[in-house]
Parts: sequence; C-alpha cells; structure tokens
Amino acid sequence: MRQTEPGILYLVATPIGNLRDITFRAIDVLQQVDLIACEDTRHSRPLLDHYGISTPTAAFHEHNEDVASVRLAERLQRGESIALISDAGTPLISDPGFPLVRAVRAAGIRVVPIPGPCALIAALSASGLPADRFAFEGFLPRKSSARKASLEALRNDSRTLIFYESSHRVFESVADITAIFPSDRRLVIARELTKLFETIVDTRVGEALSLLESDPNMEKGEFVLVLEGAPDLGRTEGLTVDEERVLRILLEDCSVKTAVSLTVKITGARRETVYRTALRLTEEWRKTD
Repeated sequence: MRQTEPGILYLVATPIGNLRDITFRAIDVLQQVDLIACEDTRHSRPLLDHYGISTPTAAFHEHNEDVASVRLAERLQRGESIALISDAGTPLISDPGFPLVRAVRAAGIRVVPIPGPCALIAALSASGLPADRFAFEGFLPRKSSARKASLEALRNDSRTLIFYESSHRVFESVADITAIFPSDRRLVIARELTKLFETIVDTRVGEALSLLESDPNMEKGEFVLVLEGAPDLGRTEGLTVDEERVLRILLEDCSVKTAVSLTVKITGARRETVYRTALRLTEEWRKTD
C-alpha cells in the first residue's frame, strides 16, 4: 500500500558506508515516490539496486541545484512526490539541498525528513567528548590563511567542535589545528565510519599530526574531526564574568527578586544559579557594611 503522499518533498538519509544502515521507512519512501533527486545518480545506483528500487532518478548537485530547485518545485506543485538524497548521510548537511528546501517551503509545500545516518552525529557519539553542546563547522576553508582565521575564531569556544575533512587536506587541516589550539586539547579523528576500515583515534592536538604521518592508512578515506572545547574559565558560581557584572549592577538599585528576574531576562542564565549568586553577593556586602 502506498504510504507516501503527493506534493511532498522527502529528505531521505542514506548510509554513509554500510548499506544496511538504512531504515525501513527510507526504503518505502524511495520505492514509492515519483522521483529521486540524487547528488550523483551513478553513486546512488548501487544502493538503489541493492534494495530493488527502480524509481526514476535525476541529478541534483551543487552545480545545478539553483536551476534544478525551480524545476523540482514545479513538479511538486503539480502533485508529484520527490525524495532528495545525497551521496551519503543526511541531505543538506554539507551537501546540496538548501535552495530547494527554502524554495519549496516558501511555496507552501510540505517537507518531510526521513532521519537516518549522519557522519557528524556518529563521530560525536563515539568520541567520548561532551555531546550536550557542540558546533558543527562543516568543511574548513581550502586555503590555509582562511582556515587558520576560522580556527582562531573558534579557539575559545567551549563547545565540542566538529569538522568534516577529505583525505586530500586532512594533514593540512590538522597542522593548522596544531598551530592554533593548545597541545593538550583532545582531538578525535574518525575515518571511514561504518565502512570496512573504520578507524576512531583519540589523541591530543600536539600528537595528532605525527600520528597521521606514522600511519599510511590515515591518508585515505573521509574524515570527521571532533575537537574538545575550551575550558570554561569565565564562570563564577556558575555565572560568567559578564553575567555576574549585570547582576551586581542591578542589585545596587533593585531587590534580590527583581535583580534576579532581570538578570535572567537579560543574560539567559539559569534562574537558580543567578539566585544563589545574588544571595552570596548580598551576604558579602552585608558583612562589609
């Protein structure tokens, strides 16, 4: 029984390596839609053949996506259902598709995600680094000067940082990370995730380049770099220096209740943390009077 609906764009996640990493729902959708828009039809063909999917395909890549987006949106408006897939993983995540989704949503057409594999999430989950707050930066710039500038802007970011990199530039990118970040910062290098030669190495920034150079296998494949965030040294009693400064100023003219409420609204800090700090500050001031 047909489960897909007409006039809907489905964003279908596909395996990043192991062909078995695909959901039953994804297979159903790919079998039932009117068209599959592929980043590379030749690359997607083994996956489609493996699951007996004979749905017509059309190329949709970074060189034609602006023109192709208009054409696909028109087909959706005529009532056809279309699935968008990338070469691997979740569409739009460092892959084509943003212009299409934006145009389709602007036209009032429904967009339905079919979740599944994603290299950055797979690497993060296995890295052993904090996963509660992270920043995905995609591929770093090709030129070293621009790459170093991007990394410098992230040097003091306390979130776990995630980058994609190709085998052609992984050495250069790691060398620039070494030049910018402290040598003791943890760096997890994930290579060929879900594939036969999957490798996940936990190292330090200062040791990473020599590790890559000592293993010829690390010159091949697709990489995810997961970098430990900076230590959050700017907190006092759970508040940053700037957050506490706002609270101190407000306490000079407001009651504790009002100062706490306004500080939460201005800074977004947790109310419990602001309240504890306010009590500490007022107690310190009382003792000095």
